[in-house]
Amino acid sequence: MKKRGIGMASIFYGTGYGNGFPDVSSAVVEIHDDGSATVLTGAADCGQGSNTILTQIAAEELGLPIEKITLISADTDCTPDAGTTAATRQTYTSGNAVKLAAAKAKKILLDFAAGVLAVNTIDGLDVKDGYVYVKTFPQKRVAVAELASHARFKGNRLIGEASFTTHSTVVDPETGQGAPYYPYAFATQIAEVEVDTETGKVEVLRIVAAHDVGRAINRISVEGQIQGGVAQGVGWALTEEVELKNGQIQNPSFTEYLIPTAMDMPEVTPVIVETYEETGPYGAKGVGEPAMLPTMPAILNAIYNAIGVRITELPATPEKILKALKEKEQSND
Repeated sequence: MKKRGIGMASIFYGTGYGNGFPDVSSAVVEIHDDGSATVLTGAADCGQGSNTILTQIAAEELGLPIEKITLISADTDCTPDAGTTAATRQTYTSGNAVKLAAAKAKKILLDFAAGVLAVNTIDGLDVKDGYVYVKTFPQKRVAVAELASHARFKGNRLIGEASFTTHSTVVDPETGQGAPYYPYAFATQIAEVEVDTETGKVEVLRIVAAHDVGRAINRISVEGQIQGGVAQGVGWALTEEVELKNGQIQNPSFTEYLIPTAMDMPEVTPVIVETYEETGPYGAKGVGEPAMLPTMPAILNAIYNAIGVRITELPATPEKILKALKEKEQSND
């Protein structure tokens, strides 16, 4: 007999290394003579899309078209340290570093532009679509490329360097109290499963994943990270287990260590809940690891809703499901 159930789980997750650990990212931004710009960052893009996000942030801050931005990342020959790609930190920490570095480069550009445009302060200037213009008189403008070229001839380089440190404090070792992380991401996921009571097999039919990510700088990228996180959560709940014997891994290959394939994935509905995080770059936080954490407990709660047994040891294999059902039946006798 196949029985269906629905379960829900919510989490909150701290951004960055936490607990007072040094959490610093640095970046360098230079505006060139042709009106383009280069961003140097040590942030390694492992496929999560940080190169795209950091390029977007630089383009927005500099007021340049995104195709004018060249981002060089994770090159130990020339990029500054940006810490590890871990702890859901690159959009927040490296994003802030890139934004600050771009703002410094833009400040030098605007200082030079103030003289060219004959204004007495840079407060009335802005940059958009590759032009520096007077806010109250937009027709008065000059191309970034022209300004950068003139600045170079006068011996100026439009370079900004900046570092950003994520706020964190060490918790009290006696009480465990404190504020080890900031900011936090929040999420709730709902899972619908079908459990075969004869075989113990669990099929995840659907996951609805709602995530507070701050401001979504790139919605497609956020949805992709949520999809990927759910896939990891499904594997965590149902199949993935490192088997050890005398300190040696017994299932070191993917023929024995089972992860979900695309064929195993349920329907996933990402729901992006946008808030504005004041300390984040343009209000962004992060979505990496939080996307996988609620999936497992939501699935286990759905299993309980379907067949009335609690699985307390992962993964929830068919053998464990059948064993729990048998124990439940015996307790009822």
